[in-house]
Amino acid sequence: MYKNYLKVALRNMWKQKTFSAINIVGLATGLCCFLLITLYVLDEFSYDKYNEKSDRIYRINADIRFGGSNMHFTQTPDVIGEVLEKDYPEIETYTRIFNNSGNKLVKKGTEYINESDVAHVDSTFFKVFTLPVIAGNTQTALHEPNTVVVTRSTALKYFGRTDVIGKAIETNDNTKTSYKITAVVEDVPRASHFHFNFFFSMKNVDYQWGQHLSNNFHTYLLLKPGIDVNAFEKKAMNEYVVNYVLPQAKQFMEIRSMDDFAKAGNKLEYSLMPLTKIHLYSDRNFEISPPGNIQYIYIFGAVAIFILLIACVNFMNLTTARSANRAKEVGIRKVLGTERKFLITQFLSESTLMVVVSMLIALLITWAILPLFNDVANKTITFNRLASPVILPLLIVLPFIVGLLAGSYPAFYLSSFKPILVLKGRLGNKRGGLRSALVVFQFATSIILIIGTIVVFRQLNYIQTKDIGYKKEQVLIINDVYALQNNVDAFRNEVLQLPGVKMGTISSYLPVSNSSRSDNTFSKEAVMDSENGFNMQTWAIDYDYLETMGMEVVKGRNFSKDFGGDSSGVIVNEATAKILGYDDPLGKRLYRSDYNGKPTAYTIIGVVKNFNYESLKQSIGPLSFFLEKNAGLASFKIATTDLPGLLTSIEAKWKALAPGMPYSYRFLDESFNEMYQNENRVGKIALIFSIIAILIACLGLFGLAAFVAEQRTKEIGIRKVLGASVKGLVGLLSKDFVRLVFIAFIIAAPLAWYFMQKWLQDFEYRITINWMVFLAAGIIALLIAIATIAFQAIKAAIANPVKNLRSE
Repeated sequence: MYKNYLKVALRNMWKQKTFSAINIVGLATGLCCFLLITLYVLDEFSYDKYNEKSDRIYRINADIRFGGSNMHFTQTPDVIGEVLEKDYPEIETYTRIFNNSGNKLVKKGTEYINESDVAHVDSTFFKVFTLPVIAGNTQTALHEPNTVVVTRSTALKYFGRTDVIGKAIETNDNTKTSYKITAVVEDVPRASHFHFNFFFSMKNVDYQWGQHLSNNFHTYLLLKPGIDVNAFEKKAMNEYVVNYVLPQAKQFMEIRSMDDFAKAGNKLEYSLMPLTKIHLYSDRNFEISPPGNIQYIYIFGAVAIFILLIACVNFMNLTTARSANRAKEVGIRKVLGTERKFLITQFLSESTLMVVVSMLIALLITWAILPLFNDVANKTITFNRLASPVILPLLIVLPFIVGLLAGSYPAFYLSSFKPILVLKGRLGNKRGGLRSALVVFQFATSIILIIGTIVVFRQLNYIQTKDIGYKKEQVLIINDVYALQNNVDAFRNEVLQLPGVKMGTISSYLPVSNSSRSDNTFSKEAVMDSENGFNMQTWAIDYDYLETMGMEVVKGRNFSKDFGGDSSGVIVNEATAKILGYDDPLGKRLYRSDYNGKPTAYTIIGVVKNFNYESLKQSIGPLSFFLEKNAGLASFKIATTDLPGLLTSIEAKWKALAPGMPYSYRFLDESFNEMYQNENRVGKIALIFSIIAILIACLGLFGLAAFVAEQRTKEIGIRKVLGASVKGLVGLLSKDFVRLVFIAFIIAAPLAWYFMQKWLQDFEYRITINWMVFLAAGIIALLIAIATIAFQAIKAAIANPVKNLRSE
């Protein structure tokens, strides 16, 4: 019996080649999109799960609000892990990562290489995180200072082999240091929230240890099995603040208790974040690498399901559109005694066979376009990931699920035909309402995707065009100028003599994320308390920084060599002036406390216009500028028509002053755009899948248009005989579909507004979704629908009425 079903299914597929091809293409495209998005989502959820103890590893986060400044740190005090391990037996061990020192210059042969994936870690690091050992013993590798563990690729890069235990690596961070390689480990998997190639001993970090009020270390706890994490977190984090932070805070500010601190509108809280949630659920200051976003996972997951559903709806509509061709077959089978359940089984078998063929084609398409998808999504997903224990069962079951989902309605619809009616040539149209509802669903989904894509690109355009308070264009940044050592000023002066260079500055601080950051505690009075204290960014700059960056001084003046006392002066932004509450802050004193609680007074000499120094997802916080040397980066404002020639000249001057040192550059606007890489990728992916969803929906509309044209063939013939014009007939056949698109728009518009408003909430500075967005989406959907319908409508309208009416 099933062999007969297969024969009939293959015969019908071959007989109706065009419609079978459209069906298969639609299903294959939908399945391909579903597979790609599934691979993407599973890859995002796989982050940090390579660690054998990932379910017991937690990062400590800090949430601080002091004087109106909100900070959400991934970094904590250097001693928090140590005191927690001492006080709480629930902790098996802890480890820290210190990567605030930035890049390191590592010597290879006679030259240095600028390495960015470097960190100092505790000797317990490899007890917490799982990195397979190639050589050496990671349990003891970092017990001593001047030791380092390197990855496989690093060992091969510097020595050409992995048996390098005992070999020396020399770094040059103003001073030369030699590190002994004590172990070699496998490369950190890509699905990790850190990607270090060098793990230097924590004992080489020059730091004023024992500070409970400075947050500069990423701290991870490995809890013992079976611990109630929520109960431990509530107890340990609160007690740490009361027992350790508060006593040290009392040394330099008047504070009686944390309750008094909170009553003044302040907050200091530490919390635990599971390791496996860091990538998708964390978006804090000082993330080791740019995180993902769980909202995008939900969005893409929904898009995958809806595209698959749209493809299934296509199958239903295209199959029922050709129902007349199967009606007599059904009628004759029923007259000959075939039960309805056997007809349903036959039609479901046909749909499942078509889905199986579509799945094979979808797998082939996925294999072909996966490299392109990886480029767009910034992934390295391999095709053999489909054979993983998670996806393989899905691939086996999916054709049957989709076959049942897509084939159920046509199967029940076709098997319900009354033999007497169909043999007389009368099918009826009892279920046109359901088909219309399916088309409304398709276009409502497509319109939501269109609106979402428009909003994403409008927000990205807003980011690019908003006045951010400084001029990011034509600013050339030379990296790691500390390698020049005593020649930093000479390098700047020589570059300033080149044609096309307008001005230049030396400072590590840039108004973009992932740049140097430093914050300190300030107060309006010499004695700090919960009321007058606040936390503020402190940037060390030179005389030319503000002008080079195009920042506007709205009150007072810039630092100037004409004033001898500017070393004790400070320039603040408007956000700081607002916190201070002075009508005119110029000449007022600010007090900065050191580690020992000793205040140093500074005089406000200027106020700079607020500028966005972090992503537009964050509000502008208080910031101050101090006249101090900080040789990290050199920034030059340029205006030249010969950029390659200028870059070559600058590189030549670098090599003359720092032979053997690596030279690299970037542009400030490129660093600005890097802050929104994730959003740009999401925009591209959303655009691609929106186009695919619309094309698949058009196939469904094509099918329904064909169905309606087939059902109304004789009506059209009679109208033509009675003098109806082609234009009138096209309008007659199209108006119902236009009505469906309008209904889809009414449903989609409020849903799209709700979802996109939720997405925009991530941005402190964002666009307003106005009615033009919805109008544009509606017009696009309508034009696409009319273009799709027009083919079938015109074809039916210009058909010879004699042929259509001959059987009458």
